[in-house]
Amino acid sequence: MTIINKQILLISRPEGAASAANFRLREVAVPELQDGQVLVRQHYLSLDPYMRGRMNDAKSYAQPQALNEVMGGGTAGEIAASRHPKFKVGEAVVGMGGWQQYSVLDAAQSGMLRKVDVQRIPLSAYLGVVGMPGVTAWYGLVRICEPKAGATVVVSAASGAVGSAVGQLAKVRGCRAVGIAGGADKCRYVVDELGFDACVDYKAHADSKALYQALKEVTPEGVDGYFENVGGRVLDAVLPRMNAFGRIALCGMISGYNGAPIPLTQPQLILQSRLRVEGFIVSEHMEDWPPALKELGDLVASGKLKYRETVAQGIEAAPQAFLGLLEGRNFGKQLVKLI
Repeated sequence: MTIINKQILLISRPEGAASAANFRLREVAVPELQDGQVLVRQHYLSLDPYMRGRMNDAKSYAQPQALNEVMGGGTAGEIAASRHPKFKVGEAVVGMGGWQQYSVLDAAQSGMLRKVDVQRIPLSAYLGVVGMPGVTAWYGLVRICEPKAGATVVVSAASGAVGSAVGQLAKVRGCRAVGIAGGADKCRYVVDELGFDACVDYKAHADSKALYQALKEVTPEGVDGYFENVGGRVLDAVLPRMNAFGRIALCGMISGYNGAPIPLTQPQLILQSRLRVEGFIVSEHMEDWPPALKELGDLVASGKLKYRETVAQGIEAAPQAFLGLLEGRNFGKQLVKLI
């Protein structure tokens, strides 16, 4: 029986902000499997901020997304058919299946597919807190910020998939965790449910000076480690609060994803405070994935690491859900449920 597969293609480059017109829905028949391939029926599609950068045809840490091809992205699902001895029908897997309902994957290709245990951890969590976002949080915090008990760690986009894990992992290590998020509801969630010590609502402050004052009130001992997801006036507000020899993990700059410049008003503070500022791409540090995934998985299974998901329904909803992610409309990890 022929299986019809719905896919989302990138058909044009954004000029400024991305829009739904950059994408197109296509329906195609699933091809016959070749030796070594598996067919995965995807249950969930991951939407992540880095995808916006890949939509541009510009030099970056990742190759641009090809036009008129399936939009790339992480997926979680089950083996629907297999011509590879290590994968059996019904097994739960995560991989890079792209924005589509079914994916034909070369099971032997490194990094494309791995089995996961859904008895301890829900399948969707492997695209979030026990997946790439969680490992991103772990690496930036542990390897770059190097938190010590009693230190103060600040994270922007604190209610998101990455930021929410950063603060909780900092608390596990005995740190004071302070979040920056957009909106009173998100800040309440960060403090009341995730256990952060404080959270500053950047939307309640007109400029970086006002944001700095709010941050000063909740970081009386200064900031030892900062995990950056936003940039712009948020970074401008945090830099003056950094203690000498503080560490900054540059994970994302979502304030500039639509191409606008991101000026830094006081770069001299990096020198004056002798800060270590390091950008990183988590896929370049695969040796750290096993210890990170083990800790993250154990914490989720024990209920000590909490997370939230925003779930859109159906492959057709992916473009609008992605645009909402870029505008901060999601709460926690943004997913698309495909079945």
